[in-house]
Amino acid sequence: MVDEDFDAFVRNLQTNIDADAVRAYGEKGFARLQNPRFHGELKDADAHARLTGKCGDTIEIFLNLNDDCVQHASYLTDGCASSALAGSFTAELAHGKTVEELFDLRDTDVLEAIGTFPEHETHCTFLAVSVLHEAANSYMRRKAADGKKLVTVTTG
Repeated sequence: MVDEDFDAFVRNLQTNIDADAVRAYGEKGFARLQNPRFHGELKDADAHARLTGKCGDTIEIFLNLNDDCVQHASYLTDGCASSALAGSFTAELAHGKTVEELFDLRDTDVLEAIGTFPEHETHCTFLAVSVLHEAANSYMRRKAADGKKLVTVTTG
């Protein structure tokens, strides 16, 4: 009987936690928390940056590029769920972009991609985009130091 009561308590607790997460991050954000994407270090990354925000969370962004276009992007964070979502959606938005286009991405783009996000946590999306911009800067500095020109890719 005690085991059944405990199991029911745990199920109820998890249901409440999940409901709170859906309210905070919406269905799309909650689904991403349940099934993280773009998480982990990219070995042999062409670009990498790490920044720590005022809240103490650190986000890292890794980029693999081909002809100055992002082929793969990933993130790591030691922070909260908001930092993880910000890193994941920032990495997703970077895919397929040229180095120059990365600088056009804003925290508002990440917020729009997630859909629902706690207002008091938006500093996490700003941090994630800042790290992405720093990774792009590091790539451009390395290319300049190597004496290589960035390739300009025009579509459409």
